[in-house]
Amino acid sequence: MSTAPTSSAKLQRPDGSPVRVLVVDDESNLTELLTMALRYEGWEVRSAATGIKAVKAAREFQPDAVVLDMMLPDFDGLEVLRRMRADNEAVPVLFLTAKDAVEDRVAGLTAGGDDYVTKPFSLEEVVARLRALMRRTTVVADESSSVIAVGDLTMDEDSHEVTRGGDEIHLTATEFELLRYLMRNPKRVLSKAQILDRVWNYDFGGQANVVELYISYLRKKIDAGRTPMIHTMRGVGYVLKPAE
Repeated sequence: MSTAPTSSAKLQRPDGSPVRVLVVDDESNLTELLTMALRYEGWEVRSAATGIKAVKAAREFQPDAVVLDMMLPDFDGLEVLRRMRADNEAVPVLFLTAKDAVEDRVAGLTAGGDDYVTKPFSLEEVVARLRALMRRTTVVADESSSVIAVGDLTMDEDSHEVTRGGDEIHLTATEFELLRYLMRNPKRVLSKAQILDRVWNYDFGGQANVVELYISYLRKKIDAGRTPMIHTMRGVGYVLKPAE
């Protein structure tokens, strides 16, 4: 059985050409890694190391999505976003923020950013976030690309259909988002903080028990009467694994 997300069909523009992504970060090593990962998806990628160059590149390149670091040498990501949106008000922006800079995330989303990832991050997560952002805009994808499978558990991200062993499972919107995050990271232990950050999009403070609550909801629907797939790693977090 598959233990990782199935390979996705190539995202493309409505005219059939590759999607375009602009990567803005002054850390050259990080920019190179991101560029390689995005090109591997078949996407056209350009990069910029300063805010001024980013705005100029966006104007010339007309990207379908932008990966934008909050901290740049000349001016910050919020100002870059403001200038880019003056030219293209619909372009989706994925912010890169420092691990502990909660205020940056809030400011970025309030200013019109569409999503964010915190450093350090996995390249797979950046690709998945960009796919989700571009699917919500004018970019198209083959419908068959939307299925994730882990063991006998499958999820169609477009139709929101979930099955295990062929049996349909009905989930609420929040349960679906939680399961999607677990399925995108099979065999990877995810902490409560990571889950809160990704599924609820902000820090719940002392209310981390909301994660326990929704994990229990999922278990009743996914694991009841079957070999468990959702496991608790005491003091660490939760992990989804194919049933043995």
